[in-house]
Amino acid sequence: MKHITVVTPCFNEEENVEAVYTETKRIFATIPEVTYDHLFIDNASYDKTVSILRGIAASDPNVSVIVNARNFGHIKSPVHGLLQAKGDAVILLVADLQDPPELMRDFVRNWLEGAPIVVGVKPEAKESALFFAIRRAYYRMVTRIANVKLIQNFTGFGLYDRKVIEIIRQIDDPYPYFRGLICEIGFDAIQIPYVQPRRKRGISKNNFYTLYDIAMLGITSHSKVPLRLATIAGFFLSGVSLCVSVVYMILKFLYWNSFVMGSAPLLIGLFFFSSVQLFFIGLLGEYVGAILTYAQKRPLVVERERIVGGGDAPVVRSAVTDADSISPTA
Repeated sequence: MKHITVVTPCFNEEENVEAVYTETKRIFATIPEVTYDHLFIDNASYDKTVSILRGIAASDPNVSVIVNARNFGHIKSPVHGLLQAKGDAVILLVADLQDPPELMRDFVRNWLEGAPIVVGVKPEAKESALFFAIRRAYYRMVTRIANVKLIQNFTGFGLYDRKVIEIIRQIDDPYPYFRGLICEIGFDAIQIPYVQPRRKRGISKNNFYTLYDIAMLGITSHSKVPLRLATIAGFFLSGVSLCVSVVYMILKFLYWNSFVMGSAPLLIGLFFFSSVQLFFIGLLGEYVGAILTYAQKRPLVVERERIVGGGDAPVVRSAVTDADSISPTA
């Protein structure tokens, strides 16, 4: 019988982890064709998330927990969890229940029929109309400039066959843009649309910086277009400057005594060109920062402990290294 691992990244989700565990257990009880285990990877929560997960693991041998030594960020921790999964396929399901667990039935059905990748996409979301419009515009822009065909409105929620996970392991990316890597691999992905609901409990852990980080990572990982735009803009603006200077010189020769340029156009032009330079220097810095991250080759996460469910109390393995694995069941 095929086995599936559900991986749930979490950080300060004390109000949601028990609900997502219960929903997952209920749904897999209706899928007799497969067995499953549930792996939570906690990014050093400082609320009651870990203690709640410890209690769940004590009563359910299908539940295991990885606790990170510190918060390693929203990019690296989920991918580390996927790499530690032992199932024939892996489902990535976030803890906030904004990705509907019911779709896992469709994921499993399509996978059993032979699909290596089945993902959920959200063409609609019950969130701020302005925020969703910005997000949608970003997806469209990145899709157009990327050197691979990216999946629009895709956040990582989906099922991935073991061979897909092993390819990601071989890529060995120290700061992986997961939703882009799935497209880089090249397997056809079945897309299942859904309407993303509002978060019912707790608050989102995504702030402006985390969203900006994801956005820039998506651009720098899959496109050289911004760098080439900087070169094109440099040639274009230099040509504009030359034309303006020639026009100014001609006007000055024709109206030597009456033509006065004034300081305002000079100041406006100076600030304009300076802002353009700063913008592209910052963009170049993003690419340099990405190169530095790849060169450092640091591990995705460092684990503080692993909690393997089963029995009256979970088995705790402390000071686990990045290379260690975790059993799907006790």
